Amino acid sequence: MSFVLELVPAVGVRVALFSTYSAAIFALRMHVPKMVQDGIIDETGNVKRNERIQLRPKMPAIDATELPWISLGKSPESRRAMIQSVLKNNPTFSLAETIVCNTFQEIESGALALLPIQALAVGPLEAPRSTSAAGHFWAEDETCLPWLDAQAPGSVVYVAFGSLTVFDAERLQELADGLVLTGRPFLWVVRPNFADGVGDGWLDGLRRRVAGTGLVVGWAPQQRVLAHPSVACFVSHCGWNSTMEGVRHGVPFLCWPYFADQFLNQSYICDVWGAGLRIRADERGVVTKEEIRGKVARLLGDEGIKARALSLRSAACASVADGGSSHQDLLKLVSLLTED
Repeated sequence: MSFVLELVPAVGVRVALFSTYSAAIFALRMHVPKMVQDGIIDETGNVKRNERIQLRPKMPAIDATELPWISLGKSPESRRAMIQSVLKNNPTFSLAETIVCNTFQEIESGALALLPIQALAVGPLEAPRSTSAAGHFWAEDETCLPWLDAQAPGSVVYVAFGSLTVFDAERLQELADGLVLTGRPFLWVVRPNFADGVGDGWLDGLRRRVAGTGLVVGWAPQQRVLAHPSVACFVSHCGWNSTMEGVRHGVPFLCWPYFADQFLNQSYICDVWGAGLRIRADERGVVTKEEIRGKVARLLGDEGIKARALSLRSAACASVADGGSSHQDLLKLVSLLTED
């Protein structure tokens, strides 16, 4: 919503930006003009050289074709509009006093240092359990919590793809079959508009088929699910909120990005933090049931990944505790808000 920055010179208001994605994505956004200058992409959003882009050694890398402003654009016109918006708005960010980020210094210090103005890392953000569900797209099905209570510790595969990912019938069926093939209990969030071209009858049939082994819900209280001791891993689209929630609770990831910033978040999880594995599609672009079964087994058999996920949890908890890096930045934000 960078148009708000136009109010700074016009009426003298003070602006703090809030970034809903990682500091690395913000830094990558600021790097777009250089990518245009270097001939990697052009000003209409076309990829001229599919290079792998990494701004610093300890930051995630991404292919040019997976840049958020490229992968979001479903047509040449939309890609052009997105790149032009980036080029137009980047210079205005210096008018803000700070950028508030849902991240923490211990995982993104390099990216935070690249932002154009002072950044305040106050994450990982987590809503208290008493918060109303007014901000949720769908009603949370809390029946999954007693179901999780009945499962063995570290046994459940949790599957959720956020609020925008859409699967077609073939990919949906492969995912369902793959989860069954793992031989593990699973909790799968299938929101009302998750599948394209699949009727309610398919979902009812799936529930009957997996009864006793898996549980399918329309929407889950994700933070409480990830905090549950029975959850073994998180099959995720790698949206930044889900990434921070998984990090906060020390859960290993099986990464299945869909679009936008999710590919860079996957790079963080798998390449920088070592807390997860990538799901690989076949030559048709379909993730097969065998791939799902194999990757779940490999992920849950990797003690190194589990240890690194728990180490991330410790760092995340320390950052928001009294005296932690995020706690200190939160106090700085409060100070900015109370200045005359």
